[in-house]
Amino acid sequence: MENIQWKVDGMSCTNCALSIHKYLSSQGIHEPKVNFMEGEVQFELANADQKTSLIKGIQGLGYKVRGQDTETASKKWLDNNKERAFFSLIFTVPLILHMIPGVHIHFLMNPYVQLALTLPVFIVGMNYFGKSAFNSLLHGIPNMNVLVSIGAMASFGYSLYGTIIGQGAQFAYYETTATILTFVFFGNYLEDASIASTQRALKDLVKAQKVMANMIVFDENHKEIIFNVGADTLKVGDILLINSGETVPMDCKILSGEAEVNEAIVTGESIPVHRAMKDTLLGGSTIENGTIKAYVTAVGDQTVLANILKMVKAAQGEKPPVQILADKISAIFVPLVVGIALLTLMGNYFLTDIGFSESMLRSIAVLVISCPCAMGLATPAAIAVGLGRGARNGVLFKNAKSLETFKDIKQVVFDKTGTLTTGQFELSGFHIIQSEQAPMSEDVFKILAYSLEKYSNHPIANCIKTTWKTTEGIQWAKIEEVKGMGIQATDKEGNTYWAGSFKTLNDKTTEDGHNIYIQKNNQLIGWIDVADQIRPEAKEVIDHLHRQGISTILLSGDRTLKCKQVGDVLGIQKIIAEQSPSEKLATLDALIKIAPTAMVGDGINDAPALAKATIGISLSNASHIAIQSAQVVLMNNGLKNLPMSLVLGRKTYETIKENLAWAFSYNIIAIPVAAFGFLGTWGPTYGAMIMALSDVVLALNSLRLFKKNLTK
Repeated sequence: MENIQWKVDGMSCTNCALSIHKYLSSQGIHEPKVNFMEGEVQFELANADQKTSLIKGIQGLGYKVRGQDTETASKKWLDNNKERAFFSLIFTVPLILHMIPGVHIHFLMNPYVQLALTLPVFIVGMNYFGKSAFNSLLHGIPNMNVLVSIGAMASFGYSLYGTIIGQGAQFAYYETTATILTFVFFGNYLEDASIASTQRALKDLVKAQKVMANMIVFDENHKEIIFNVGADTLKVGDILLINSGETVPMDCKILSGEAEVNEAIVTGESIPVHRAMKDTLLGGSTIENGTIKAYVTAVGDQTVLANILKMVKAAQGEKPPVQILADKISAIFVPLVVGIALLTLMGNYFLTDIGFSESMLRSIAVLVISCPCAMGLATPAAIAVGLGRGARNGVLFKNAKSLETFKDIKQVVFDKTGTLTTGQFELSGFHIIQSEQAPMSEDVFKILAYSLEKYSNHPIANCIKTTWKTTEGIQWAKIEEVKGMGIQATDKEGNTYWAGSFKTLNDKTTEDGHNIYIQKNNQLIGWIDVADQIRPEAKEVIDHLHRQGISTILLSGDRTLKCKQVGDVLGIQKIIAEQSPSEKLATLDALIKIAPTAMVGDGINDAPALAKATIGISLSNASHIAIQSAQVVLMNNGLKNLPMSLVLGRKTYETIKENLAWAFSYNIIAIPVAAFGFLGTWGPTYGAMIMALSDVVLALNSLRLFKKNLTK
């Protein structure tokens, strides 16, 4: 299966996306993804020979597959809405000069002059709107261009008929034709600009990929030579020199040097982090201070930044539940408006005395003032901004559904190790059992423990040997690590020692609650306790969730005592410990039946639960399978942005509701206003102006998400 990803020009609303989706589905393509916000079409193709016919089919609908033009690769004249709008404006301005009080240029009132001025606008308009309308009708999904085309053709045909029969003064509505097309072109241009602005966070990520790099090569004398190359030419293993102020071109690992690195573009954390030899650098981050040499570990689509872009773009193409209703209404909206326009024409003509001309103008006003795009754009515009703001702040939503679903979350379940804790251990205490025959000082006990544990790579051993590191030590005659038990050693005098778990003790009467037991000749001489470091932000995050009325639950495979210690410190409301992966899954299933539940985890054993949860949330340093199973990834290696993501989901849903309320209210009010003639003689012109701005209102309201407070 070949993975096809095309850029398609000309999509302006969900109706356009529906047309392409329906066409591809009719050609046997399984679940194509059409994202009109990004102008992208993605699907899997089994038969490569089918590609050419699919391109021609999409172009037959009135759209253009970028870089795959079967006719010509050269840029066409009047190829975008901006050019069409300003071209049309040149001819439309003379037609509407008489609208200005006191301005009356006699020859401009001549119907043949008006026909000559209108004809270029009509040809350009029909070449764009008419062709799109015809193709959309051909494939059974009429779009907004059907309404615009009918309105423009009706006014132009009526005016042309009057000119031919010599009654141009009574039938002259050429300016209606020109203004409708011009204002809709301008509306599309403003809509394009507005949608582009909702994508600005995504554009920042794209820009971060397009940088130059200082690549180091060696001549025959092994001297370094530095070449300035484009990042897209780099390969895994290339050696780079990265200086202060420069952007890291691709994911790298440091060979030498150290630097302060700003990773905000990827993690959302604006405070620079210190990076030194063997540390990983994320492509797109910036070296704020320092110079390093590094080798490339990932390029192109394999980098962290590229994967973020893919996730966000894929999420934009997903349809959240709230859009299903809007899509259904959009699908029947155009035929419905055409029916209302016909009723307006007949009702005004037969039931009033305003005559056919005025009735027709009211009917045309109904066609051009209605806006199916507003309903189609309401959700995607808000989703685009929500996803963009999330990405900019280190929160990745893999699909739009999870962004919307956050509003329903009533419970958050946390794994313990690596999620609420850092996975790094620290000493919490130790105890020496003193013997009257051979008392032991703290220093001797520490040297003994260090001498034993320095031969182990267990995380607890690493904690002990890091904390109690010393130049002194015991020389062992024999030492070995017994898997699952601990370290066993014999000194030169023949004494045996253990540093191990409770299972190493002969005397089982001792309390089973300590991490490391130290023994000499099978006699317990002391124990050491360690504690997993609690994430510094964890307490604040838990408190924030409680203030929001969200219940917190600790669900872990660790021992009850350890879980209770962490839960008590953080104030978690419910603790469920000693759970296997299958038990975690069953517990989570029961919790979901009570209320919508988010699960935050990071380990392989969390993957089934993350997939089962209403929303699965993973940390960016989690296991690969945990990240794959989650719907949301927190990029700052911590929980800090969890409250923000919950609030962002709620605010995004509020924005969607506002947009849909505007879209429905606008059409419910605007159509009757036009039908009953409240817009006056210039109804179609005013209708086109109002409709042109309706989508811009939605985009501007969506952009407010960038400024909304996400702390409450």
